[in-house]
Amino acid sequence: MKIRCPHYAHRLRHRCFLFSLSLLAVCLLKLVHVKVTVRDGVYIEPFGITAGLSGTLKHGYDINCTAVYELDPVEIGKTLAIKRKVVVDVDDDSTVTLTSDCQTFIRARGYNGVPVSEAERGFPLAYSLVVHKNAPMVERILHAIYAPHNVYCIHYDQKSSPAFIKAVQNLARCAPNVFIASKLESVEYAHISRLNADLNCLSDLLRSEVKWRYVFNLCGQDFPLKSNHELVAELKRLNGSNMLESSRPSKLKMQRFGFRHELKNVPYEYRRIPVKTAALKDAPPHGLEMFIGSAYFVLSRNFVDHISSSRVAKDFLAWSADTYSPDEHFWATLVRVPGVPGHIPRSEADVTDLKSKTRLVKWNYLEGNLYPACTGAHMRSVCIYGAAELRWLLNYGHWFANKFDPKVDPVLIQCLEEKLMEKRKYVQPRN
Repeated sequence: MKIRCPHYAHRLRHRCFLFSLSLLAVCLLKLVHVKVTVRDGVYIEPFGITAGLSGTLKHGYDINCTAVYELDPVEIGKTLAIKRKVVVDVDDDSTVTLTSDCQTFIRARGYNGVPVSEAERGFPLAYSLVVHKNAPMVERILHAIYAPHNVYCIHYDQKSSPAFIKAVQNLARCAPNVFIASKLESVEYAHISRLNADLNCLSDLLRSEVKWRYVFNLCGQDFPLKSNHELVAELKRLNGSNMLESSRPSKLKMQRFGFRHELKNVPYEYRRIPVKTAALKDAPPHGLEMFIGSAYFVLSRNFVDHISSSRVAKDFLAWSADTYSPDEHFWATLVRVPGVPGHIPRSEADVTDLKSKTRLVKWNYLEGNLYPACTGAHMRSVCIYGAAELRWLLNYGHWFANKFDPKVDPVLIQCLEEKLMEKRKYVQPRN
């Protein structure tokens, strides 16, 4: 960079020289700061990826996850120190590299050594994973829920990056019970395309050779709180019922399906979302009584099979196409239809997110009332969990939780992985 100085006065040249020297010093300090920041960055590998890791975090941080669970102040302090660092997260290309050699990948991550009990093998599960970014996190979710007798459908967004698409395709290539959805959507926030993505996976899963009993749907910021063995035990107690939220809508929520919505470009985060118009919608088909819930579900195979050929479900799906976030009323309403497998009678009380074990979500406006404060960060009123919530998450009783982000708190995810791996060790494998 050149600093131009006037030539008409020696004194001014002297001042300009001092200014230039000061500016150069500031630039050098900036460079030193950037180098220190990058050097002090922390990358935390998934638990178990490296032989001899022994469940501890690298780079000088010897975190004891059991002590974190016990809320030991020293260990919690260490996790806070890690959070203050620049967390260097691996990118999609690293997952492409990791999965390029399937044999090495399967062996390094232990996919070929997951213990499975007789009870688990006789009660296979299915998963629909609708994801669009962060391949390393997707692989960690898959690893945490993986069992060789289950079946996994991955739906990636058509708008996803080439590296992300390659990474998830590699995952499906490396594991015989993981596959990519046969029909892919360009998913938009709160749009029917999000619901269609799950429906595409459900359709493929019904055609799978695996005769699964229940299906879960997950996104890229979910993580399990129970082992496969624990999930099977709890699902058996459902005795064919479904597990999902289903509540009567407020007047505000009724606007989501009481008016037509049009997909429009918007000048903020999502770029395109359904926007409410002044046009009223007709009443739902077949006299359906509307209920609302969330996009998350745990559905029996019999229910999914019934819905796949139901005229009521098909007409309701078509009616829902121009509503806002139809995945939050589609399942919640259909599960209340009399006669569907595992239905919830319309006369029964609301099934809220705290009653349904499908997903543990912490809303900022209920913190301090229904649950303790978030120790991570918030995104659109939802807590991205921190390590100090490990004990609360594992003890609350839900099966999965949302949201997790290794850039917000990498220790929590690593400790959850460790706790789930510990639970696997106590499973008596089938001979």
